Amino acid sequence: MPVVLCGCETWSITFREEFKLRVFENSVLRRIFGPKRDEVTGEWRKLHKEKLNDLYSSLNIVRVIKSRGLRWSGHVARMVERRCLYRVLVGKPEGKRPLWRPRRRCVDDIKMELQEVRCGDVQLFELAQDRDK
Repeated sequence: MPVVLCGCETWSITFREEFKLRVFENSVLRRIFGPKRDEVTGEWRKLHKEKLNDLYSSLNIVRVIKSRGLRWSGHVARMVERRCLYRVLVGKPEGKRPLWRPRRRCVDDIKMELQEVRCGDVQLFELAQDRDK
């Protein structure tokens, strides 16, 4: 996990990358737990996602990435306004947008992640002031 998650606090992952990370995690877990023998037929079978989740009780890799990103963004939101990281967080991209794609800011990604954890109605900068949340 530490090798895969190196620097994940600043990642902005797409749905395709989420899918690839989940596939990678399941393949690693299948290799760790190995095939299991079916009691009825006696055949060796690969474990399915549900069995892997039962055996491995930790959070999946995508949730870990998103929680670390939210924690890091809260840290940046508490910084002084003249710091570079803070200006990157609240800044707007300049220039023309790529074809068929709207401009995305760091704050937009964070708001999407807050909606996923059902905190969408709370503003990031208000939420960041309370470290425990």
